[in-house]
Amino acid sequence: MELSYPIPDLAQWAARGEKKLLSVIIPAHNEESTITRTVLALVEVLSRAEIAHEILVINDNSVDSTEECLVALQNAQASVRYLNNQYPKGFGFAIRYGLKYFRGDAVAIVMADGSDSPEDLVSFYAVLCSGYDCVFGSRFISGGRVVNYPRQKLFLNRVGNTVIRWMFGIAYNDVSNACKIYRRSVIAGIQPLLSAHFNLTVEIPLKSMVRGYKIAVIPNSWHGRTHGKSKFKIRVLGVRYLCTIFYCYFEKWLWKDNGDCSPLCDNDV
Repeated sequence: MELSYPIPDLAQWAARGEKKLLSVIIPAHNEESTITRTVLALVEVLSRAEIAHEILVINDNSVDSTEECLVALQNAQASVRYLNNQYPKGFGFAIRYGLKYFRGDAVAIVMADGSDSPEDLVSFYAVLCSGYDCVFGSRFISGGRVVNYPRQKLFLNRVGNTVIRWMFGIAYNDVSNACKIYRRSVIAGIQPLLSAHFNLTVEIPLKSMVRGYKIAVIPNSWHGRTHGKSKFKIRVLGVRYLCTIFYCYFEKWLWKDNGDCSPLCDNDV
């Protein structure tokens, strides 16, 4: 199966995005209990803020009624569409498939379980439009918060992000936070993406920093899921995260040797 980026000329692909359209990619695997609520909340908040948008849900090989929910949403909401993931099953593969087909000149990645606040996305987009290439959320700076975060997962998150900060020499303290927004040109510029699972949430931002894009960091909130079952498996994903972090670390030194590494990161914009 071909997993390479679909457009040979990435500069041409980057220029193809529809101006002033925000694409929101949501990977969804067996999310029948949450996906309708999550999508409708995004549509309502983005519409109220008068942000032109598309919600692109990638159905990642669900075996419950997730696809039936998506058919109903697509038929009822003009800004919603879904695609079935044609890559192998996996969170990272699903996002990469969505990044192949989104239409906007900006793209956000949002979790299907409703853990990310739609109101935060409005704030992210406003900051992006003020002149940044990427906007990253942090749940661990002034104004950010987490609710019902499992203790073991929180501990590992803080340890892992501390290690990343030390390795990469950055102030940003929530690299693994999935809620982020990027210009289309950034997605083109960080290819190829290699991660197949949740480790993609660190590959994309680390590559964005390593390759010198202008980044803003603002607070966001996170709420633990109240419906459905988390797909995040700590023991299985630990090695994948480490491999991705070291891969990006070696790339950092490669770019530094070429004189191209100049990460710009503004906190608390």
